[in-house]
Amino acid sequence: MKKKNSFIGLLPLVFFLVIYMGTGILSGEFSGMPLLLGFIFASGFALLLDKPGEKTSLDDKLDIFSKAGGEPTIILMVVIFMLAGAFYSIADAMGAVNSIVNLGLSVLPTNALLPGIFIIGAVLSFSMGTSMGTITALAPIGVGIAEQTGINVALVMGTVVGSAMFGDNLSFISDTTIAAIRTQGVGPRDKFKANGLIVLPAVICTLVILSFLSTGNAQIGTYDYELVRIVPYIVIIGTALLGWNVMTVLGSGIAVGSAIGLIKGDFGAVELFGFLQRGMEWMQDLAMIAIIVGGVVGLMNYYGGIDYLLEKVNAKIKSKKGAEFGMVILVSLLDVATTNNTISIITAGPLAKEMGEKYDIDPRRTAGLLDIFSSAFQGIIPYGGQLLLAAGIAKISPVEIVPYSIYSFLMIVFGVLAIVTGIPKFKNSFKAENK
Repeated sequence: MKKKNSFIGLLPLVFFLVIYMGTGILSGEFSGMPLLLGFIFASGFALLLDKPGEKTSLDDKLDIFSKAGGEPTIILMVVIFMLAGAFYSIADAMGAVNSIVNLGLSVLPTNALLPGIFIIGAVLSFSMGTSMGTITALAPIGVGIAEQTGINVALVMGTVVGSAMFGDNLSFISDTTIAAIRTQGVGPRDKFKANGLIVLPAVICTLVILSFLSTGNAQIGTYDYELVRIVPYIVIIGTALLGWNVMTVLGSGIAVGSAIGLIKGDFGAVELFGFLQRGMEWMQDLAMIAIIVGGVVGLMNYYGGIDYLLEKVNAKIKSKKGAEFGMVILVSLLDVATTNNTISIITAGPLAKEMGEKYDIDPRRTAGLLDIFSSAFQGIIPYGGQLLLAAGIAKISPVEIVPYSIYSFLMIVFGVLAIVTGIPKFKNSFKAENK
């Protein structure tokens, strides 16, 4: 039986955007409506709807919601989120974060401060897989550098935010990477190659621009670090590059970090359990949001909303390039609306996958484009968590930072160029894994 397409199926998403954006506009605080609560309201609204001309019992709709929210891809994503949180918590507790930052600052040339800060932040965010963690670690040091050298603090914060979005986009263990590869059925190395080829020119251009903007000859000082404390990050990067399963990668990093922390006396065995639990708690909201969004999208699909959107988008798309522009516009708009690039990928991912299959777009490319554009917009919206955090640490308005988010803007520029030129091209076809 042919599935009926209906705009009704899109109403849960429209409802969410209205209450989320409406609350932000009315309160002047876009964090006024927590994402999890907003999606729970949207799920309740979705359960009140039905297919045009049909009647589905509440029990059946709850069953559809539960099966979609408990889909294997989403549950695996939740477990990976938890492990990523545990790793960051252990790395923080055993001093890995401070050591990797201080190592970079100890060798940072004083006549190339901004490029140096960007490189340190890029390495840190790639290692940790978290933009918020990178900003938390590096922004206070950036403020100190700005005070000592006289460099515009908004420029320094823009550099820090840009470096944080580098890892948020490219790291093997970032939640955006996990969301992109799981929704498109590709591996982290495949996505990294496609993604990296597109943003590499943006990195180079950013470093060149920052080198012209970098000034000052102040003595930044000497920072203490221990190389042994950086080993967990080396393990994470090395095992990921070897192609290990992401859960094995995270497990290895947690094990090594825990062992070093115990040997160095940073915590005892019982305290270790507490730090592991702390990290998992950090990711609980995101995990629950992923499940709720999965359920809502399942109902939207059942009501014909996804097919309706596909039909309307496809009606405007006549080529592969058009499909790529369609998927990146969708994920970008979702990020601007939700201020969460991971959620925007989770929401847009299934639709992007269908568009990719219809227009024969390599899923490695789709995963890379979704991550690039969602991360880029996350780095320039002034009400997003990253800019709010950086601005709060620097005691300036987040709007002041936006013009200096150089790397984020260049990600968009080179992302668009990649679509227009069709670069990178893949010699071998790739079949997405249906897991």
